Amino acid sequence: MIQHFTGGIVFAAAALELLPQDRAHALIPVVVGFVLGIALMLAISELSGSIETRFETARLPVSLIIITAIDLVVDGLVLGIAFSASDESGIILTVALTLEVLFLALSVSAALAAAGIGRLLSIVVPVALAALLSVAAVVGNAAFAGLPANIYAALLGLGTVALLYLVTEELLVEAHEVPESPFATASFFIGFIVFFLIEGSVKVG
Repeated sequence: MIQHFTGGIVFAAAALELLPQDRAHALIPVVVGFVLGIALMLAISELSGSIETRFETARLPVSLIIITAIDLVVDGLVLGIAFSASDESGIILTVALTLEVLFLALSVSAALAAAGIGRLLSIVVPVALAALLSVAAVVGNAAFAGLPANIYAALLGLGTVALLYLVTEELLVEAHEVPESPFATASFFIGFIVFFLIEGSVKVG
């Protein structure tokens, strides 16, 4: 259920917060960003597959740690793009990504515990991975601030694809590995509505 709910929140963030409002003037740059984003996420998918193959016999969940780190760096850069647009957008997107970070951290912690790693490392490694999101967001904000409008619109398109990929190819795929219930399916749309209400209350306030 948590994957569906988180997926709904992240999907809403991509649809409502990242895409430029002035789409008439930013249409071509956004499409270019979409294409670049698709290429980037497919490349990351190939890299993730290679990493899983290389470390599939390892006792430690090395591939999970590396792939999680890559995901969080990409999400952090997207967060940096949002903060470059406005502090309000960055804060709203931070809310959307918080559940995802929590879910990934718990997954890594459970995998480390299952591998017989000590309790300290089972805590330290997920915390360090979560910190990658913050570091990448700071770097992204510094790197992307002040860019020309067309380039920035393309980055927003790329960031949108990254979030949509996270929802469709990761969160929902994992959610479908277990038997579904009507409530689990509905939780995706509940997550979307929750984000919609949060965004509306922040912007009205």
